[in-house]
Amino acid sequence: MKKYVYFFGEGDASMKLLLGGKGANLAEMTRIGLPVPPGFTISTEACAHFYKNNQTWPEGLEEEVKKNLAALEAKTGKKFGDPNNPLLVSVRSGAPASMPGMMDTILNLGLNDVVMESLAKLTQNERFACDCYRRFIQMFGNVVMGVDHSNFEAILDEVKEEVGAKVDTDLDAKALRKVIAKYKELYKKHTGEDFPQEPYEQLRRAINAVFASWNNKRAITYRKIHKIPEDWGTAVNVQTMVFGNMGFDSGTGVGFTRNPSTGVKEYYGEYLLNAQGEDVVAGIRTPKPIKEMEKELPHAFEELKKVYEILEKHYKDMQDFEFTIEKGKLYLLQTRTGKRTAQAAIKIAVDMVKEGLIDEKTAVKRVEPNQLNQLLHPQIDRSQPLKVLAKGLPASPGAAYGKVVFDADEAEELGNNGEKVILVRPETTPDDIHGVVAAQGILTSRGGMTSHAAVVARGMGKPCVAGCEAIKIDLDKREFVVNGVVVKDGDYITIDGGTGEVILGQVKTIPPLLSDDFRTLLSWADKIRKLGVRANADTPVDAQKALDFGAEGIGLCRTEHMFMDPARLPWVQKMIMAQTLEERKEALSHIEPMQKGDFKDIFRIMEGKPVTIRLIDPPLHEFLPKLEDLLVEVATLRAKGVTGPELEEKEKLLKVVRNLHEANPMLGLRGCRLGILYPEIVEMQVRAIMEAACELSKEGIKVIPEIMIPLVGHRNEIKILKEKLDEVAQQVIKNYGVNISYSFGTMIEVPRAALVADQIAEDAEFFSFGTNDLTQMTFGYSRDDAEGKFLFFYEENGILPEDPFQVLDQEGVGQLMRMGVEKGRKTRPNLKCGICGEHGGEPKSVKFCHQVGLNYVSCSPFRVPLARLAAAHAVIEEESKKDEKKFDL
Repeated sequence: MKKYVYFFGEGDASMKLLLGGKGANLAEMTRIGLPVPPGFTISTEACAHFYKNNQTWPEGLEEEVKKNLAALEAKTGKKFGDPNNPLLVSVRSGAPASMPGMMDTILNLGLNDVVMESLAKLTQNERFACDCYRRFIQMFGNVVMGVDHSNFEAILDEVKEEVGAKVDTDLDAKALRKVIAKYKELYKKHTGEDFPQEPYEQLRRAINAVFASWNNKRAITYRKIHKIPEDWGTAVNVQTMVFGNMGFDSGTGVGFTRNPSTGVKEYYGEYLLNAQGEDVVAGIRTPKPIKEMEKELPHAFEELKKVYEILEKHYKDMQDFEFTIEKGKLYLLQTRTGKRTAQAAIKIAVDMVKEGLIDEKTAVKRVEPNQLNQLLHPQIDRSQPLKVLAKGLPASPGAAYGKVVFDADEAEELGNNGEKVILVRPETTPDDIHGVVAAQGILTSRGGMTSHAAVVARGMGKPCVAGCEAIKIDLDKREFVVNGVVVKDGDYITIDGGTGEVILGQVKTIPPLLSDDFRTLLSWADKIRKLGVRANADTPVDAQKALDFGAEGIGLCRTEHMFMDPARLPWVQKMIMAQTLEERKEALSHIEPMQKGDFKDIFRIMEGKPVTIRLIDPPLHEFLPKLEDLLVEVATLRAKGVTGPELEEKEKLLKVVRNLHEANPMLGLRGCRLGILYPEIVEMQVRAIMEAACELSKEGIKVIPEIMIPLVGHRNEIKILKEKLDEVAQQVIKNYGVNISYSFGTMIEVPRAALVADQIAEDAEFFSFGTNDLTQMTFGYSRDDAEGKFLFFYEENGILPEDPFQVLDQEGVGQLMRMGVEKGRKTRPNLKCGICGEHGGEPKSVKFCHQVGLNYVSCSPFRVPLARLAAAHAVIEEESKKDEKKFDL
């Protein structure tokens, strides 16, 4: 028959999936001789059966529970339900992954009216016995029967007021008996039954309640946030009670073997005298710093210091443990790997290498790549009160405050005058880029995590909250309304791009500080990883940031972002509106030196490192005013009777915009299609690239330009453009008389390109997977519409495991990538392959890129450290799996 119950000491720390984290560590601590009150663990497999079989126990579980209860009685010399020598137990949850506070606990189980009186006599401490019983009724009533916790607290406060008690410990036995009587009345009123007196019935119902707490609302939410599998279930730990509420030689507390905020090695934690565990975590009383215990309970503190050392040396990681002191004797109730800030995680990992506890590879593995986001952007100082107005999508991490501005031009004007502004828009477009540059952060009511605002903000390292649908923006009134609060132009707000919060007023932020430990850890990661890490950078400022964060080149430089500069936009618009080739070339002749200057600045910064420059990609109408706005302007001018040049110019512009208007511009005239129809545009760009490279080469600066042709779906598209553009490049090299090594490649973002990658590789010298568009086209999703309309629902209801624009869809999009790499390298064995979509900085996606054999990933500058760490994790995990296979053999 299947075994479902394990006495402490039967298991060990490796059995977390079966015994839960708490049960596995209780077994481990018992095994190494630490003072753990005896008990047993009901496995997660019993919980899984409970849910699959209409909340019933599996066959044999009841017998196992009773058998282990008998073993517990033998171990302690006490008897469950015996008034003369009662055994009391705690019943606690314990999932395989730490979920602090998310599930339920019941203490002092086994008490009833008779046992309480016996306990008072046995301990000669009536107050203690009454305090335990009132706590048990409250916890059982709340956890098992669903009586609201606040109802019990109201009774407690009422009695405290009656007797003039300030805190719970001021209540004497007489007052506590009054509390117990009122608690029992409340219990009966809400449940229709008397408080159960039979201990085994209490135990059975408590075990069921802990199983049921796996699916309470807060546990479900926590699992979704932390990606904990739904089918794991929780174990149940039944443990002999030890009492911290027996007087002022007793207490309870929580300890950390290092400071979880800073990582400093110190005796960190809190405790309370004459209390039980929930008093510390519930904030009912203010705990004391653990170092003060040295004065109040010196012997127990000396024992506790030994525990700090034993736990760290054994687990070789920072531990978060709970303890109780009963009549001066120390007991450990649980330990787990302590949660910590990114700053602490890095310091602890590096220090433990220096102390000889772990090696460099283990240290690298200890820090989760996503944690680094905390360090690379300003953070909100949460020690101050916050008025949160709304919550949107956490599109780009970091915190910023500023005056609300609804117009990009105004944002630029105020920003240039040194004022801090938050650009608030329904959504942003490339037209708003100058406002985005000037703003401290961006808030949009529409759009998703990979919307324009989000992508641009991440690239610039600016905070962004996107898709905050709770705010209703009125651009005419220059205000937004949320939950009855009106926020006007010029009012201050703060946004947290890491949480999605929109906060009223100016909130103090804490600047990021990159420590020596940070650099040390990443240097270890660099020694391990095989993937190169580049950055997406469109400006010299971005390029410098990328270098500072350890980028090994630029994987995507978007030339169209350079076009949006206010000084250039008029010439770009003249180029678009040109009626003849001569007019277009005239406009391009003004743009070319500007582009060349941009490229020179970026090449100079990235000396000796590859720079991949994507030729113009978006449709031309994105550089012109919106059709709807022009229609209104022309109609208004006509209604006012305006004639002459002003109206004629607007009508001419309207005609061009109408001609360029497309039903689905994402699939229309853009990318290589634009270059084929208007080759003079991309010829100008290649000429600017190559002239910049040649001029710097003459200065002795090594330049490695990689020219990327976007949106190729057919071999002939790249063939035609490469032949034409290669001639331009060769002519420039000939004119300058220098030797420049350059290459032409393509962005694989159309599914067909992956399917015929072997054909495209005949001309393409490198591939870069543009997974933003590749995801859109593979799923048939419009990115902004999908994230705003149904993707959240899909994730919530398990239709999709994750947002495919955030985490690479390995089963679909990933297989196209794998196919593209394999087919491309059949034609061209040394084909360089990278990724330049947003997925290039997402840890799971980076690991997949390693698995399919990409040469590099490219992401926004601020995500470069994250990608470096994730790439090292990919190697460590791969080696671990190989070792496991060897072991199995």
